[in-house]
Amino acid sequence: MLQKNPRLVHVKVSTEMKLSSKYSQSRGHDINFLALSGVLSTFGRKHEKPYVPPNFLASSTGGFLGAFGTVMALFERALSGRGQTVDANVIESTAYASSALWYLQKMNNFNGVKVDNLLDGSAPFYGTYRTSDGKFMAVGAVEAHLYELFLKGLGLDPSKLPKQLSLPDWPRLKTLFADIFAKKTQAEWCKVFGELDACVTPVLTAEDISQLAKEEMGTSFITDQQQVIAPMPVPFFSKTPASVPFTRNAVLGEHSEEILRGYGFSKQEIARLHVLGVIKSHLCTDNGSAWGSCVGLAFGCLPYCWDHVPFQGLLKNGDLFKMTHG
Repeated sequence: MLQKNPRLVHVKVSTEMKLSSKYSQSRGHDINFLALSGVLSTFGRKHEKPYVPPNFLASSTGGFLGAFGTVMALFERALSGRGQTVDANVIESTAYASSALWYLQKMNNFNGVKVDNLLDGSAPFYGTYRTSDGKFMAVGAVEAHLYELFLKGLGLDPSKLPKQLSLPDWPRLKTLFADIFAKKTQAEWCKVFGELDACVTPVLTAEDISQLAKEEMGTSFITDQQQVIAPMPVPFFSKTPASVPFTRNAVLGEHSEEILRGYGFSKQEIARLHVLGVIKSHLCTDNGSAWGSCVGLAFGCLPYCWDHVPFQGLLKNGDLFKMTHG
């Protein structure tokens, strides 16, 4: 199409998983996209199964980034006169929108909140189940034909079970399904449902994603200089792709002295600030171990303050800054 109309902006909002060919053609719902993006594994309390968010997080993210990418492509076309393909993959868009989670993995987990809704994990056919090896499977078998395939994978006869939408029977069905899932490993269930395509997918963790990235050399995730596996920026542009930031993140306080010198502070004044504990300048080590160990310029607030209340100098006792409105 672009050959016939070079100004065309072609937008794709796809759902295949580019990181792994194993899941590239799997059908799915929002829960499956979250599971394959690595995001679902972060929802919930420690030692409990992942909680399903009561909204269309993955689908909405793909749509929003697709729309945003369209605007960006149209803007670029106004400059170059040429269109391009905008690929806003739902799974990769979800991973990219949650980039902070990848860099904050070692901090406290997010707490999940339970509510009774059809798509929040309350239904036995839309939720997560623990496997025998302590991992999880995500089930999104909402439609009747997918639910039948789901029951087939579990080895159950639909005629001997309550109707799918019989809410009073949901707790009993969830217990039944949980008992069955607990009898096989995640890998074994992947093999079972890989042949049925019933909207049942593994809940991938950050470690799983990292391993897939190493094994398949996909383009969905990158490894930065701190060896952090992080999602690639999306959407992908066919003509003007985003540059990959392979440089490490700065640590708090790393550029404190540089900023102070830019505002006219002398070496003696900067040294005094160190003594007072106002700033601490630590360069990051190769493994990034200095992250979070230093405090710089009141967490970035002072440069903003200087634009409105310039620092005129230090008091002789060194206890306080003398500030006047500029």
